[in-house]
Amino acid sequence: MTVAPIIDGVPPDDDAPEVPDDVAEGTTAPEMITLRIEVPRECDGWRLDHFLKRRIGRLSRTRIQGIIATQISLPDGRRVRASSPVHAGQVFVLCRPAPAEPPVPRHFEVLYEDADVLALDKPAGLPMHTTAKFWKNTLVALLRERYPDEKMEIAHRIDRETSGVLLVARHHQAASWLKTAFARRTVSKQYLALVKGQPPDDGVIDMPIRLLDSPTHLMMGPAPDGLPAVTRFRVVQRFADYAQCEASPETGRQHQIRVHLAAIGHPIVGDKLYGGGEPLFMRACDEGLTPELLAAFDNLPRHALHAHRLTFPHPTTRQNMTVESPLPPDLVDYIAGLAPAS
Repeated sequence: MTVAPIIDGVPPDDDAPEVPDDVAEGTTAPEMITLRIEVPRECDGWRLDHFLKRRIGRLSRTRIQGIIATQISLPDGRRVRASSPVHAGQVFVLCRPAPAEPPVPRHFEVLYEDADVLALDKPAGLPMHTTAKFWKNTLVALLRERYPDEKMEIAHRIDRETSGVLLVARHHQAASWLKTAFARRTVSKQYLALVKGQPPDDGVIDMPIRLLDSPTHLMMGPAPDGLPAVTRFRVVQRFADYAQCEASPETGRQHQIRVHLAAIGHPIVGDKLYGGGEPLFMRACDEGLTPELLAAFDNLPRHALHAHRLTFPHPTTRQNMTVESPLPPDLVDYIAGLAPAS
């Protein structure tokens, strides 16, 4: 499993992976963040610094040891040594300064709701879970603010820059049902993607993908030894230099649609990682979207991928339901400015 960069010193990545499921969000003081990190079975007996290096990644052992000395403790407050052995199920507490968070959209519309589910219209730019850059400005945090008495669970994930339909369970039984439905591929998803160039009218991209050994530790890519990944697509509108496609992923791999469309030579407009490449992506992380970089990313601040339609079996009625999100105004305006196809 890709590990979240949850410690200071990690380069800020817009696509940084979320905090893993066994790193639970804790309480937060005005200037500090507290996280609980549980040792999985496969790390039983490891040294603490080796375990944290695996969990955090991308930091030097010297930096890891400094973090252990200043930010890591046992739940009762006792400090631990870098060489201390860890045991399966053991919990460590990490207390770190709260990051200065970039502004993000903090409002979302509800497309459908009942006692079991919420279908939200997630805005582009709103991250779902805690990352190195975001703590309070996340969908999870906003759900807690808007529904403080409910223990909601997000049923699936979409990237920070992707907008559109997102399904949230309002209780554990609904969450279990929906996550099983996603795992069994009984949920149908259709995305709208604006891509560069002129792809075929339709097609099926059957291409295994996996996490690549790359500088960002974020980039997925085609690989014979990757996980099976299949995306169907069809062109719904053409322009002089671009095409709008409907993409339907039959599997749910990380960044799947973005990787697949880029792999056939038609990256998504505005995609910093798979359209611009890692050097430009890292510059955008370090420098922000300068006019030069914005031009390199097709003059679109976010990638042009929108979760348009989701069909799922309802947890109570067991009947299929379809929820749609219209294309958001930023993409509508961008498309309106494109030269028509000749």
